[in-house]
Amino acid sequence: MNGTAPAHGEAIARVRRFNRTVTERIGALDEGYLARGRPLGQSRLLWEIGAAGGTGAELRELRERLDLDSGYLSRQLRALEADGLVRVEAAASDSRVRVAHLTGEGVVERAELDRSSDALVDGILDPLTDRQRDRLLAAMDEVERLMTASAVEVRVVDPSDPAARASVAAYFAELAERFDLGFDPGHTRPTPDDEFREPHGTFLVAFLHGEPVGCVGLKLHGDEPAEIKRLWVASSTRGLGLGGRLLREIEQAALRLGARVVRLDTNRTLTEAIAMYRTHGYDEIPDFNGEPYADFWFEKRLG
Repeated sequence: MNGTAPAHGEAIARVRRFNRTVTERIGALDEGYLARGRPLGQSRLLWEIGAAGGTGAELRELRERLDLDSGYLSRQLRALEADGLVRVEAAASDSRVRVAHLTGEGVVERAELDRSSDALVDGILDPLTDRQRDRLLAAMDEVERLMTASAVEVRVVDPSDPAARASVAAYFAELAERFDLGFDPGHTRPTPDDEFREPHGTFLVAFLHGEPVGCVGLKLHGDEPAEIKRLWVASSTRGLGLGGRLLREIEQAALRLGARVVRLDTNRTLTEAIAMYRTHGYDEIPDFNGEPYADFWFEKRLG
């Protein structure tokens, strides 16, 4: 941490104090959350299953969305099934996939949970002045953004992995929408999968609740500067600082693989990316690769 940031131990203490205040204030410590006779975890599952609509919620998606252990999820679902609120069955399209649905009683219970939850929130907001409510809501919005940012996991993924393929496809689709003359992957400089595999390079994918929300690749060129490619962040996670995080992590990967200088190119329409590169210490250089869609080329010395 830098000199203006709180010491690590102090930061941990402040987060724990915040957690205690929130859990107490929202009633998370009560055995029967919102006086409904079941713990908070089961109530949250009812809400998530109902949010999926008539199609139900796949158990795999519930595990990833809520970051739950498989055994814990199974126990909570069995308890909800025993109360007649949920049924778990095989998906119509694939018998290997298990899906949770709300029963009629479950739909009624979820609606009652919503009403009780609204009343709880009213009890939190009503004692505050208008100015205090605005401050609290603004602070909650900021906490939500930062907590979401901290939940993103970045890991090395093989470029042939479905998550990597989906990320690159989304990246190309966005370029096609944003570039003045469109974008054709067949006209850009090709990067075979092997060039994104160690020891020739690497490929990172960012995941949020199990879904890919960003990616970046690195190509090594022997003693020449390494090349950063395919830096993409999903629109759903813009504003979380994920682009800068991916850039920092691919720089660390470059150092680990022996590169000391990295280069990249970008199009003039990607103004936010250009600003990010400059903010992160990248200097503009002449065309180094002949990329037909590039208008700017940048370089940074690492270390």
